[in-house]
Amino acid sequence: MTEHEKMLSGKYYNGTDPQLCEMRNRCKDLCFAYNQLLPSQESQARELMRKILAKTGEHFLIMSPFWCDYGIHTSIGEHFFANHNCVILDCGEVTFGDHVFIGPNCGFYAATHPIASGLREVDVEYAKPIHVGSHVWFGGGVQVCPGVTIGSHVVIGAGSVVTSDIPDGVIAVGNPCRILRSLTPKEMQESLTPAQILERIEKQP
Repeated sequence: MTEHEKMLSGKYYNGTDPQLCEMRNRCKDLCFAYNQLLPSQESQARELMRKILAKTGEHFLIMSPFWCDYGIHTSIGEHFFANHNCVILDCGEVTFGDHVFIGPNCGFYAATHPIASGLREVDVEYAKPIHVGSHVWFGGGVQVCPGVTIGSHVVIGAGSVVTSDIPDGVIAVGNPCRILRSLTPKEMQESLTPAQILERIEKQP
């Protein structure tokens, strides 16, 4: 079993493995190139991001600077938006559904380390996947920890540290992040099309 295979299976692995170093360097070089593009170079940015990530939708926008460890372990759905300073440590799989909005200075950390200091000191580490559903909004400064699954139709309040799973249809905030309340059907707007939602907004008094 290679160190890469160990990493993706959640086993202890050596982070200084030459293959893993080469994979990270490729991703970091692409991220560096992405972060040097002018904001107006939108088509070049999309083309480069498709080289970084495993899968993207047709419509997405990721503001620079953006950093990722491997890229090839991260997938994003349609209408994905990430504001400035998004960091994804995708030593494990990191997936996002459709219509995910990420505020500035957010981090998604699949990478983790042993509690025992002796293991950390010999470059042993491991990873746990992160999965995010659809129609999710992360406020600024949210940090998502290894192994967390977040459902669909969720709002995570600014500054939250998400240490455990969050179910569908809730607002959750805090450190550690806890459920504040459920979303109402009106807030979720599940039965309305985007055109119907816009029509309602235009008819506001």
